[in-house]
Amino acid sequence: MGLATSRRFKKQDGTLGEEVCFIDARLFGRTAEIANQYLSKGSSVLIEGRLTYESWMDQTGKKNSRHTITADSLQFMDKKSDNPQTNAMQDSVMHESFNNAYPANYNAPSQDPFNQAQSYAQNAHAKENLQAQPSKYQNSVPEINIDEEEIPF
Repeated sequence: MGLATSRRFKKQDGTLGEEVCFIDARLFGRTAEIANQYLSKGSSVLIEGRLTYESWMDQTGKKNSRHTITADSLQFMDKKSDNPQTNAMQDSVMHESFNNAYPANYNAPSQDPFNQAQSYAQNAHAKENLQAQPSKYQNSVPEINIDEEEIPF
C-alpha cells in the first residue's frame, strides 16, 4: 500500500511551499483485508509499525532506496460522510485498531528471487512443524454445564 504525506510551509521569501513524501506500507492478515475493503485514495489513516530502510541496485546499475513501514496496527481517521454505506462501515470499524497477524519470524522479502523462494520454503516448513505440535492448552479448558434458561440474556 502506498502512503503520501504533505506539508505546506511558508518560505523565507514569503511564498508558499509544499513538501511531499511517499512511503510504502506492508500490511498482513486481517489488517490487509480491512484496508483493501474500506480504504480508498485520500483516506486518512494512522499506521503504527516498524520503519525499515531498503536499498538495491536496479538492472541499469543505479542504486535505489526507500523507507517502508511494516504495520503493526491500522486506525481509520476519516470523519463520517453522507454515504450510509460508508457510515455503516465507520460505525463498526472507525476507531478500532487492526493488528497485523504476521509470524514472529517474518523476514522482509529480499530483492533476490532465489532467497525469496528459499525463505518461502523455510517458512512453509516451520508452519508444518507448528501445526504438527499439539497445544498444551487444548484439554485444559473445563467443560461448563449451564442450562440455557439460566442465562439472563
